[in-house]
Amino acid sequence: MTPPKYKRVLLKLSGEALLGGQSFGISHDVLTFISEEIKEIMSLGVQLAVVIGGGNIFRGIAGASQGMDRASADYMGMLATVINALALQDALEKKGVQTRVQTAIEMREVAEPYIRRRSIRHLEKGRVVIFGAGTGNPYFTTDTTAALRAMEIHADVILKATRVDGVYDRDPLKDKKARMFRNLTYLDVLQRKLRVMDATAISLAMDHQKPIIIFNIQKKGNIKKAILGKPVGTTVQGAEP
Repeated sequence: MTPPKYKRVLLKLSGEALLGGQSFGISHDVLTFISEEIKEIMSLGVQLAVVIGGGNIFRGIAGASQGMDRASADYMGMLATVINALALQDALEKKGVQTRVQTAIEMREVAEPYIRRRSIRHLEKGRVVIFGAGTGNPYFTTDTTAALRAMEIHADVILKATRVDGVYDRDPLKDKKARMFRNLTYLDVLQRKLRVMDATAISLAMDHQKPIIIFNIQKKGNIKKAILGKPVGTTVQGAEP
């Protein structure tokens, strides 16, 4: 069996990835599919942490655009990520995968508070650690949370799960002639203003030379391919390979 290229992985899941064909909420079928994909990679001996967004329930920036105070809206968005984290935890536990949810905002009745050393210990014991509530601060996205947590737990790679196959020069859902990039540098992303992750997240990854792989979560086996180092999606790193 091919050994994994990456031993400790940070998976970034958007809230929108949980929608399935719905316009709002959490799709049971999608949760089941993702939990099965995660269970398969755990059998490789990989240590996995997940940062999950909340856009399927509430987006802080959307609330702010409608006149809501931005900080209040962002806190609401953070609570939405906790709902998703608990849903993913439940789906994984039903598959026999041990998990822990840690939140940047304390809510001890439903999850552990985020403690870096404790999260690393959970990973070492083979548990999937799901990070909820973003960074715990307004004005920061869950993309930035993913980059930050990846640095804190010393992840080997950031896997950014999306609903398209990788990073394109234009929106592939709107333009069939859109061209997908296989490899990009951090500076490519920043200078071209490509919609990979926000600039803060990319800058963090660049400062610490943390590779990012952007791939389609809806295709079976893609998480495993990325972890094994097989060609999938778009890789963002310091220089062209």
